[in-house]
Amino acid sequence: MDQIKIPLMTRKSFCGYAILTLAMVAGYRTGMVSQVAPFPRKILFIGDSFTYTQGGIYTHFEKLAAAATPPRNVSTDKVVAGGAYLKRLWEMQSAVKAIDTGAFDVVVLQDDIPETNVDYFRQYARMFVDEVRRNKGRPVLFMAWAYQRLGWISMQQIAREHRDLAKELNVDVAPVGLAWQQAAKQQPGLDMYASDREHPSIYGMYLATCVVYATVYDANPSGIDYVPSGMTSADAAFLQNVAWQTLQDYRAGHI
Repeated sequence: MDQIKIPLMTRKSFCGYAILTLAMVAGYRTGMVSQVAPFPRKILFIGDSFTYTQGGIYTHFEKLAAAATPPRNVSTDKVVAGGAYLKRLWEMQSAVKAIDTGAFDVVVLQDDIPETNVDYFRQYARMFVDEVRRNKGRPVLFMAWAYQRLGWISMQQIAREHRDLAKELNVDVAPVGLAWQQAAKQQPGLDMYASDREHPSIYGMYLATCVVYATVYDANPSGIDYVPSGMTSADAAFLQNVAWQTLQDYRAGHI
């Protein structure tokens, strides 16, 4: 009988295995297991004007990823409609069709809870997550922000709803709204909102992009040399740091 040769585990591979195992255990303890795809090549963004204003988060995401060291080559697509929360986007069917046919590695789902209600958020986010997983993709919930026009729900409530659903579905959250809060506390003069006090300014959009980048890649965006028009390098560095720190604090349950 031929002998089966089993390769010895090197010190490097053992350390990598141990780190991965510890990370998974920590994730299971917190109920926030990050489903990190190491090299996502295709990302779909689904949402309303919060996703497509200021040139679109997908545009900034590609530029941010391309400026990383080493560059992350990624293509993005979008299914967006003004004022369309996840329920409406589901009913329009174009988002579902894109998920079913696009072979996307990651699908970022941005709901606008103030425009709808919590029950619809839970129902349709769950339906989208199931659809993404049926197509072997990784769903990520984009936690947006509260705003004055529809002030029936606070940022804290929006965050709680995302955290509870994420724990139930074992899905990652990009805590954008909480990052906006943290940035406002640290630099009140850097306004995340556009003049309508609802949509993102270029600062708000850039911070949203950095939070989604950090969530998708589980990587710190600090030091990436991409600065959109209308911002300074110092502004970008500050927002990159806020994005990464907020994600770490959120995953640790500190915010």
